[in-house]
Amino acid sequence: QLGVVESGGGLVQPGESLRLSCEASGFTLDVYAIGWFRQAPGKEREGVSCIDISGRVTDYVDSVKDRFTISKDGAKNTVYLQLNGLKPEDTAVYYCAAIRWTWGTGTCFNPLKYNYWGQGTQVTVSS
Repeated sequence: QLGVVESGGGLVQPGESLRLSCEASGFTLDVYAIGWFRQAPGKEREGVSCIDISGRVTDYVDSVKDRFTISKDGAKNTVYLQLNGLKPEDTAVYYCAAIRWTWGTGTCFNPLKYNYWGQGTQVTVSS
């Protein structure tokens, strides 16, 4: 079955860290790029980070730059999102999505470009 599955969410205090995982099933990340999105209650889904099939091209939304890091392990067919310095405003359901080959020109944060979506993992940052 083709798809992606997220894991690694949880409840943490401000300043703490989490590592989210996005494991692909039924296809290889050698030909699928990955994007991470999040959706907070009452807000629209927003792009957080993305990584291309080579693993060398990445992008981040301004609000998470210098705090979040995306990476890829081809052997495990998994993309990770390391979340450091978490803030209450990072609270959301985090989704990963896969797109075949590349998101093309323009931003990688257009959710309409993606083929497969996971069910999401909850990240809650609260003291």
